[in-house]
Amino acid sequence: MKSIFLTAVCILCFACGNNAQNKPATKPEIANAKPVEVPLENGMAKAYFASGCFWCVEAVYESVKGVKEAVSGYSGGHTKNPTYEQSNTGRTGHAESVEVIYDPKVVSFETLVKVYFGSQNPTQVNGQGPDHGSQYRSIIFYQDEQQKQTIEKIKAEVAKNYDKPIAAEILPFQKFWIAEDYHQDYEKYHPENPYIQKVSIPRINRFKKKFPELLKKEVQ
Repeated sequence: MKSIFLTAVCILCFACGNNAQNKPATKPEIANAKPVEVPLENGMAKAYFASGCFWCVEAVYESVKGVKEAVSGYSGGHTKNPTYEQSNTGRTGHAESVEVIYDPKVVSFETLVKVYFGSQNPTQVNGQGPDHGSQYRSIIFYQDEQQKQTIEKIKAEVAKNYDKPIAAEILPFQKFWIAEDYHQDYEKYHPENPYIQKVSIPRINRFKKKFPELLKKEVQ
C-alpha cells in the first residue's frame, strides 16, 4: 500500500503540481513580519531556502562541505501544520523548503546563498524545472538584517548575468514545518524514481560540475 502511495506522490510531483495556483502566495503580513532568529544548537546554525521540489534542494545542500543535514519541509505561508497534499494545491501560501543545518566554522551563510543561486534557474517564476506553481516558488529566508544584506548583495551580483529578472523572493523567516517522513532523503532512498532520474540527479550533477570545490569528498 505504501509503495502505491509513494508512486502516486511521484507522479503528482512529476506532473508539475497540476493543482497549483500561479497567483502570488506570500501575504503582506508575512513579507513585512519581523524575522525570527534561530539560535545555534551544539555549534550548528540553520538556514532556510525554497527552490522548487525539496527532494532536489535537499540533495544539493547535503552534498556541501560543512552541512550536517538538510531537512525537507514547508515555509513562507499562512497555514499551520501543512501537509504535502495541502501544499500541492498552492493555497497554503507555503513553498517546499529545506532547513539546512550547517557548521558556520566550515561553511558560511554567504556560501549557502551562492549555492542557492548556483543550483537552479534563478529567473524561473513560480517553479523550477518541470515543477510549476506557487508551492515551488523561489524564496530565501533571512533571520536578521545582516543575512538580508548578504542575500541582496549576492542577488544583485547574480542579476548581472541574466537578461530576465531574478525571481527569488527575500522573506523574513517565521517558521519551518517539517515534511512527512517519506520525503526525507528521498533522492538517496529512491534513486530509481523517474523524477529523481530525470530531474533531481541531473540538477545535482550540474551543481557538482559548477562548484567542485564545495563538495564533500564522498560525493565528488
